[in-house]
Amino acid sequence: MKGGSKRPNMEKSHQLHFLEYRTLFFIFLLLLMFTGITVGVSYIDLGRLNVWVSLLIASIKGSLVLLFFMHMKYEGRTLILSFLGTIFFLFIMISFTFWDVSFR
Repeated sequence: MKGGSKRPNMEKSHQLHFLEYRTLFFIFLLLLMFTGITVGVSYIDLGRLNVWVSLLIASIKGSLVLLFFMHMKYEGRTLILSFLGTIFFLFIMISFTFWDVSFR
């Protein structure tokens, strides 16, 4: 670059990523499938496991959205550690809620 401003090479500083429509459509179908499973499980009496199964299904769906539609799969280590810390504290808060309810 002669005499122009020196801009950093965008290819080296920030890599772009694109997901194929086929991949996004497959994730969408998985989300629809898990939504159907959620509805189906709601009609089955699992006793005390109802809440745990619902939370598991919701966690899987949330993870799919986070990883593929929000592109967390391609983010740096700092953002991923920040997210995992948030999930850890959310787990602690939900555990305290279940613990409180179990002793009533």
